[in-house]
Amino acid sequence: MENNKTKLKKILSNVSKDSCPNSLNFHMHTMHSDGSLTPIQLVEQANKIGLNDFAVTDHHNVYAYHIISEWIKRQNDIGLSTPTIWSGIEISATLKGCLIHILGLGFRSDDPVIRKYTLGEALHGDSLRAENVVKTIQDSGGFAILAHPARYRKGFSELIDAAFDLGFDGGEAWYDYDMNTSWIATPIICDLVDQRLESYGMLRTCGTDTHGISLNGR
Repeated sequence: MENNKTKLKKILSNVSKDSCPNSLNFHMHTMHSDGSLTPIQLVEQANKIGLNDFAVTDHHNVYAYHIISEWIKRQNDIGLSTPTIWSGIEISATLKGCLIHILGLGFRSDDPVIRKYTLGEALHGDSLRAENVVKTIQDSGGFAILAHPARYRKGFSELIDAAFDLGFDGGEAWYDYDMNTSWIATPIICDLVDQRLESYGMLRTCGTDTHGISLNGR
């Protein structure tokens, strides 16, 4: 029988620019960090959209994940179908002297190994180094993903190269850098990011990075 990590890896291995926002969404926020939706509002909307799989990636905490997991369990217990939620988090880190964000997906949310990154605050010193964040996510059974590689002050090629060298599992290939009202993967940039990640055999994810009230946009 497939374990959860194998199952998630299979899903991520099949992500395309058409996956988001109506089938998959691995980057969104609630009021537990800097979003506008409560966890219940978010999962109800995800359910209405008909998402297959999703992750809430609030900054440095997993409160929404636990609330949504309980809601999904209650729905499933009475025979209703729901999307599958995977644990998620967005962690600040430094890579090549640049402040970046790392998405953790599918990790054990109650694992003591990752707890220091889930207390609501960005860390400092060695804990802020990308290699340590990646190791922590992976040690807790998850995948470490470079979020929106083309949003930083350093070029995405340099950052993806460095991410590969440090053992990142993948990068967020499909992202709306123009922040449209209705999400659309940014042409050319996303294609180039996707190609760079694919050249290293890295996983590619997609997400709306929703902070507002609609999961179909940012």
